[in-house]
Amino acid sequence: MDNPALVDVIRGNVTESLHRGAVAIVDTSGRRVFGIGNVEARVFPRSAIKALQALPLVESGAADALDLTDAELALACASHSGEEVHANAARVMLMKAGLAEDDLECGPQWPQRMEDAAKLILENESPCGLHNNCSGKHAGFLGLAKVMGVATRGYIEPEHPVQREVRLAMEQLTGDTLSEDICGADGCSIPTYASPLESFARAFAAFGTGEGLEPLRAEAARRLYDACINEPYMVAGADRLCTRVMETFRGRVYVKTGAEGVYCGAIPELGFGIALKCDDGATRASEVMMATVLEALLELNDDEAALLDSLVNPPVLTRRGIQAGHIKPRQEFLAALKAALP
Repeated sequence: MDNPALVDVIRGNVTESLHRGAVAIVDTSGRRVFGIGNVEARVFPRSAIKALQALPLVESGAADALDLTDAELALACASHSGEEVHANAARVMLMKAGLAEDDLECGPQWPQRMEDAAKLILENESPCGLHNNCSGKHAGFLGLAKVMGVATRGYIEPEHPVQREVRLAMEQLTGDTLSEDICGADGCSIPTYASPLESFARAFAAFGTGEGLEPLRAEAARRLYDACINEPYMVAGADRLCTRVMETFRGRVYVKTGAEGVYCGAIPELGFGIALKCDDGATRASEVMMATVLEALLELNDDEAALLDSLVNPPVLTRRGIQAGHIKPRQEFLAALKAALP
């Protein structure tokens, strides 16, 4: 089945482009609260599920053994922009495990912001694994390997003990079987498994509330949730949607982006988990989709409403910064949300 168009890109008064996609909202009982598009199709979640991948780090006791702070746990869940604060925090995480940047197997990546990349160039330096947007996650994997007493080299391989622990946690939270035939390599080289959007939404309903989880895992989920909402800058960085939403909503909402137009989130006060994907992988559309869902679900104060209004209808700008159009959710998407949600 073809997914419906959910987002329009308007230039002048004409729709110039459109983005198709799917959205699943699931409650803690596993009931589908809302679904549009094929939410049962398998998709790679990419970085949107980093908080779930960090659960073994906490529930194993490794986070305590390494004395990881909230900022460092948030970085373990992050797709950061490679700012100095992020690279330095990843370096400290490695030092706490008796390791160094050469132990990272995520590969180098230029910082996302021009000013951060320019600083490296001016200092005659090149980006390294610490600047990779996944360096915190990898530092967490390495710390877990160290505390487990297993080899750190090759920690990215599917059958390494660390990745087996991560896969088991993902299977238990999603209710899906993660086999080799649905496995790919993520951009940072770790295994990524394709599951239905509905399964990821179910996992984040549990992550945000702890409901249905064993006490140790529920506590680990709560600790990671709290770390991310306490240190939202570490989850993404300057001018990033994940950071801006979690800063503004002050604990009410957890959201996390992933490559290729994926977003996941949790709203504990409603007991809902959210997972969505833009078919063509466009972040500009997945951000509008997530903001639209949050706006439909929640009662908002003035600050929350102002932020979501800017994210639901972001401008299309010329090179001179003049507004030439805007991006917006399709009326059919809005109508379906209104009909499905109380």
